[in-house]
Amino acid sequence: MNVPIDVKRLLPIWEHFRAATDIAPIRDEAHYARMTEMLEALLDETQGDEAHPAMGLVDIVGDLIEDYEAEHHPLPEATGVQALKFLMEQHGLKQSDLTEIGSQGVVSEILTGKRELNIRQVRALSERFGVSAASFV
Repeated sequence: MNVPIDVKRLLPIWEHFRAATDIAPIRDEAHYARMTEMLEALLDETQGDEAHPAMGLVDIVGDLIEDYEAEHHPLPEATGVQALKFLMEQHGLKQSDLTEIGSQGVVSEILTGKRELNIRQVRALSERFGVSAASFV
């Protein structure tokens, strides 16, 4: 059942919402800071509940921030080993904690560049850290 879109009714609501939130493509660093603050407040409100009514707004604000960051704050390309080292540091892990990719010796060889990660190890790391397998390739 398609309900026709009543643009004349929606525009005043949109203008009120936009004025209250400043939601729009991010223009500058000050606007970026406001959108980041809004995203943090929305995430606090939703508490990770995917069914929360504000999750759609979380997605929109997150996309606006992501677009701005991609253009104005690009991340340097990282190697798979650099990504692994970063994630180990963030999670307080030692080489011996990564048993899903091999012994401590195997992990050491990977981290020093003497050995490449294989596809099984990449998949295991992707699952463990909840990141794209591309992070380790």
